[in-house]
Amino acid sequence: MATQRYVLGIDAGTTGVTAALIDTDGRIAASATAEFPQYYPRPGWVEHDADEIWTTTARVTAELLEGAPPAEIASIGITNQRETAVVWDRTSGRPIHNAIVWQCRRTAARCEALRDAGHEPAITATTGLVADPYFSGPKIAWLLDTVPGARQRADALAFGTVDSWLIWNLTGGRAHVTDFTNASRTMLLDIERRAWDDDMLALLDVPRAVLPDVAPSRASFGVTRSVGFLPDGLPIGGVAGDQQSALYGQTCFDPGDVKNTYGTGCFLLMQAGDERPQSEHGLLTTLACAADGSPAYALEGSVFVAGAVVQWLRDELAILDTAADSEALAASVADTGGVTFVPAFTGLGSPYWDADARGGIHGLTRGTTQAHIVRAALEGIAHSSADVVEAMQRDIGARLSTLRVDGGASANDFLMQFQADVLDVEVVRPQQIETTVLGAAYLAGLDAGMWSPDDLRSLSDGARRFTPTMPATNRAAHRRAWADAVGRVRWTPSQG
Repeated sequence: MATQRYVLGIDAGTTGVTAALIDTDGRIAASATAEFPQYYPRPGWVEHDADEIWTTTARVTAELLEGAPPAEIASIGITNQRETAVVWDRTSGRPIHNAIVWQCRRTAARCEALRDAGHEPAITATTGLVADPYFSGPKIAWLLDTVPGARQRADALAFGTVDSWLIWNLTGGRAHVTDFTNASRTMLLDIERRAWDDDMLALLDVPRAVLPDVAPSRASFGVTRSVGFLPDGLPIGGVAGDQQSALYGQTCFDPGDVKNTYGTGCFLLMQAGDERPQSEHGLLTTLACAADGSPAYALEGSVFVAGAVVQWLRDELAILDTAADSEALAASVADTGGVTFVPAFTGLGSPYWDADARGGIHGLTRGTTQAHIVRAALEGIAHSSADVVEAMQRDIGARLSTLRVDGGASANDFLMQFQADVLDVEVVRPQQIETTVLGAAYLAGLDAGMWSPDDLRSLSDGARRFTPTMPATNRAAHRRAWADAVGRVRWTPSQG
């Protein structure tokens, strides 16, 4: 019998899927990645084909396991883009429509109506969230109301975030379940009772029948059935939304621990433990994982576009051949030449919550080059995160001494140094920057008895530290220019 010496981690992100084998030392032993398409049917609308997410998951997992017998896998951990909504038919297992992505703004009018009717305080008190199209609940209602006959046959349909969709497929349709971290992003969960809330269901017009069961992030989510690339009976033991998974993967187990993930967007989370935090400065209260995998609270700030702006420069403007080229091109000029780039392609998240804002590049002159625009884009990512950090510091009444970072864009040394400079805070980057997939795998390995929380705390991998060097006067000038540019992208004709 083969020794079970790996956890299989699956990270179904916004633009691609990564499958990784994590060994008993908590390290990524091997991984495979593939992208899947994005669809933009209208300006501000973003969709995925859920079947493509599943087939991409199957392909990268099969590719990964060519070098490791599945019998060596003890458990599966899943992490995912969180607020993306999938609705499928329980009998056929087929989606009734493309998935509506977390970035999509099609439900902005519905959310504005909720705010205008005075419902947002109740939404925040119950769910920790705000009335914004970012979250899943309004997307479910849109699908049920838009797909012909969907609301009438809701009892035959299933809703899930991407984790639920993958679990359904991995278990051959036997498990319809999510974890508390993903459920807390729907605008439907009472985060104190940790149960679907009848008042929120009625307010958003979502029938309980479509919703999955909810479990802690470390739990028995089902076992594999009838998938060709994995044997039957392999347990799924860990599930967490990508940002809570990264928080766990960074071993942010103690209240006050903070991490920022630089992926498609940027997401700053502070572990809050058993005490529910309350933001007065545009941040969210959400559920995360305690050291033992049980539910805990976190304070979160969300930036909708970060690494995605580099993909845009690569794919739509063809300024870059690869995303990695952005670092050298940005460093090739001494500054942005007066250019400021606010990448609000799908509105502004924390701390503004402005669904109507759109991206803007300001300060262009005849001397502006591609390098200036690329540098301004990277600086814009750092400024967006700085807005969230400053809001969090106001909420907790203290300055951060250290910002832990992870995610693909954190590999960019220019971006990390500028982040340290513009915040005047030390930035610490682990050697393994893909902590999102690590977190879910750690939870699954914890459930399988491969390690303990203390084992995870003891991991040390030669982190790189970026120390701020920018003079205070320069930092202040950068922040003033950024604030001016943000004000411009929030301008509407009604403001004169």
